[in-house]
Amino acid sequence: MSAVLLEINRLNKTFESAKGSVHALRHIDLHVNEGEFITVIGPSGCGKSTLLRIVAGLDTGYDGSVKLQGRTVDGPGIDKGFIFQEPRLFPWLTVEKNIAADLSLKDPEIRRKVAELIELVKLQGFEKSYPRELSGGMAQRVAIARALLRQPKVLLLDEPFGALDAFTRAHMQEVLIDIWQKNRTTMIFVTHDIDEAIYLGNRIVILKPRPGEIREIVPVDLPFPRKKSSVSFQEMRFKVLNAFEKVDELELVDSSGI
Repeated sequence: MSAVLLEINRLNKTFESAKGSVHALRHIDLHVNEGEFITVIGPSGCGKSTLLRIVAGLDTGYDGSVKLQGRTVDGPGIDKGFIFQEPRLFPWLTVEKNIAADLSLKDPEIRRKVAELIELVKLQGFEKSYPRELSGGMAQRVAIARALLRQPKVLLLDEPFGALDAFTRAHMQEVLIDIWQKNRTTMIFVTHDIDEAIYLGNRIVILKPRPGEIREIVPVDLPFPRKKSSVSFQEMRFKVLNAFEKVDELELVDSSGI
């Protein structure tokens, strides 16, 4: 059995504003093993992105405990990669320089690793291209490669495919699964899409809103590659949808419009 990589215990998060306190997350308990692919879904405003920001060390104003490899998360670091909905590339840098970022391509080892990642995310031939010359999916692949270059212990993805069209989104799901199977980097992926959560995840964490709490954690025991049209996939989809019947004020948007 894989070792526990991330431990979240009794996590509570409250935002203070002029209108009063907003309890964003309550009593979140979650342990993630090395090499797992966790997907997180729930209605808008249930604290999915807040949870990722806390794990990333971008928000340290919380109660409870968040530990990565036994060490308290007290700020951002290269051991935690973060992928936003927008690629956030440097427009004046080429693909290979965006991946290297603050690291020099003059270093033979860095250049070798960048070349390997370009092959991994299937961007061969675009090394010298600029962000304006890339599609949305290609730009996100650059962002993923940039995060992986730092060899993070966990890769956090906050609805990274949300702005893509359906065809590109499906292709990016396949690319991400391929990356995960080859690298076994631990991933936590936030989405609004039930099919996407099932297609990618080993376990699905379902949050309920106001404040965000874990309603249920659903194991996904489907072999890869997964087919969304298969009976087993649709049975899993029914199981996840059934869990959502327990969630108040359901606002989930999935790929079929349900």
